[in-house]
Amino acid sequence: MGTNAFFIRLAGCDVGCPWCDTKISWNMKRHPQIGIADLVKQAIAVKPAIVVITGGEPLMHDLTELTAELKAQGLRVHLETSGSHPFSGNFDWVTFSPKRFKPPHASIYERVNELKIVVKDASDLIWAEQNAEKVAINVMKYLQAEWETASSKDLVLQYVLSHANWCVSIQTHKLLGVR
Repeated sequence: MGTNAFFIRLAGCDVGCPWCDTKISWNMKRHPQIGIADLVKQAIAVKPAIVVITGGEPLMHDLTELTAELKAQGLRVHLETSGSHPFSGNFDWVTFSPKRFKPPHASIYERVNELKIVVKDASDLIWAEQNAEKVAINVMKYLQAEWETASSKDLVLQYVLSHANWCVSIQTHKLLGVR
């Protein structure tokens, strides 16, 4: 949060989160393909602290070559994924945000640095704990209120107050109006 980041938002998503704020990314055919060399050149020009590969669902793509090229240029590479497809690529940090309606692929759990669960209602807290049991003990654990559901904010805050191993995640870009 608050880090100078260059985002590579890959098109294509078969997860279909109802609260998704980037549904425009779901259909791959609606977006032009950009070569890896061009993406790397764009990232270098920005001089970011990190490069975040996100989507859609980025693991629908083989990320091995893209991450290798970014890292060859000395860039720190992060992934934001639902983990619903087999893991690929080489990352410095992996944010894993699993969804109940498209279960995670088993290959994700051992690579996670941060677990982030979007919470709409109390059943999402059960999902959060189920996934927390599958990641390493030192993984950062975050609960993020679903933006459109007013009651989810209070649910998250109350849960974090009584469960010290969880933290609150806030979509800072929405609060600040940053795109």
